[in-house]
Amino acid sequence: MKVFITGTAGFIGFHLARRLLAEGHEVVGYDGMTPYYDVSLKTARHAILSREPRFRAVEAMLEDAARLEAEIAAFSPESVVHLAAQAGVRYSLEAPEAYVSANLVGTFNLLESLRRHTPRHFLFASTSSVYGGNDEFPFAEADRTDFPVSLYAATKKAGEAMSHSYAHLFSVPTTCFRFFTVYGPWGRPDMALFKFVSAIEQGAPIDVYGMGRMRRDFTYVDDLVASIVALFDAMPVAGNPTQAAGVVDSLSPVAPWRSVNIAGGQPVELMDFIATIERHMGQTAQKRMLPMQAGDVTATEADAGLLEALTGQRPTTGIDVGVAAFVDWYRDWQGGRTG
Repeated sequence: MKVFITGTAGFIGFHLARRLLAEGHEVVGYDGMTPYYDVSLKTARHAILSREPRFRAVEAMLEDAARLEAEIAAFSPESVVHLAAQAGVRYSLEAPEAYVSANLVGTFNLLESLRRHTPRHFLFASTSSVYGGNDEFPFAEADRTDFPVSLYAATKKAGEAMSHSYAHLFSVPTTCFRFFTVYGPWGRPDMALFKFVSAIEQGAPIDVYGMGRMRRDFTYVDDLVASIVALFDAMPVAGNPTQAAGVVDSLSPVAPWRSVNIAGGQPVELMDFIATIERHMGQTAQKRMLPMQAGDVTATEADAGLLEALTGQRPTTGIDVGVAAFVDWYRDWQGGRTG
């Protein structure tokens, strides 16, 4: 299979491309290598992928519509996975224009290319942040997503809506998956796990927001990738929802489009997460307890019933295993031994 992935120098895109290459697929990775965080980490990810002869890296921005169109036309992919985006809830307060440029304009440019070069399946990365102000758990795909509490969430909600319109107007089969706090080796430095481990290793205090009274549905990256790969063949067909008992399908009534939560549905208290990190590092963190940050939510919890109905699986890796793997990777990375 030929797969075009945006964001292969990023955390999730790197892991997905690595899995697909290991399975013998051909991958073109499109990434702007933006300096939102340490570009050397992105360069290292692409260097590993480039060892595979079936991988080709394209370093260009989504905002470059002509280049994006040319690469898709030349490759003629069977599947397109759109992972590239300006990420981060907190950074959207500092640089909102980056979210409009990458997440709205960039996604629009990609959709315009796909209406002319329609793949078998388009898969778009959204986020649990679209559930915004919802206070009923677990979050299900059929829940309203009309109350985003950050610009990041708003741009991802807009991306879902835009992709639905293209699915309807141009028959682009589309699956939007909503990620829930993905973590693991090669993770992003702006994420809590990376920040906590880095600070503890240096003997610096960690910032614990919400006074520690938060919980997250953590998803280990290998589980996430396995779910994405399984969804490649779960084609959305308008008018043909899953018949699994007790499952409400998010399939559109007017387009080959659906949204799917990717998470295990087993939220973890933030202080328990920190305790797991401390145990695997053999150190106790100095904790600086702080109030909630603007744009953040107190809890996330996924209903994973639709994912399981479509793929026969759901994420199951516990934080003990996942945190241990990250700590091992981080120490290897700092020692220059990761490959």
